[in-house]
Amino acid sequence: MDGIGDDGFDGEDLDPDAVLWVRGVDYLAGWRDATRAAEELGDALVAAGVDTAGIKLRAAAASDGSGVVRLELSMEAAHEVTVSARAALARWRDAS
Repeated sequence: MDGIGDDGFDGEDLDPDAVLWVRGVDYLAGWRDATRAAEELGDALVAAGVDTAGIKLRAAAASDGSGVVRLELSMEAAHEVTVSARAALARWRDAS
């Protein structure tokens, strides 16, 4: 799993013309919130036993300043997360 912010603005993903900054919007606060949420999600995936090698989590801020977490999965990781989620759901249903 990539660390939060590992990709940064390497020039390939950044399109300065696609970015619209609105005066008075606190984009940094949204990004900070998203960073914490991405770290929590990454920790939860590890705790669930998911191999995070094929997973990327990226914190960002939306145009309104709210935090956004981008999750990118390899096909293998998507399958593993699906199996883990279904197993957890079955255990929850059995416990109810």
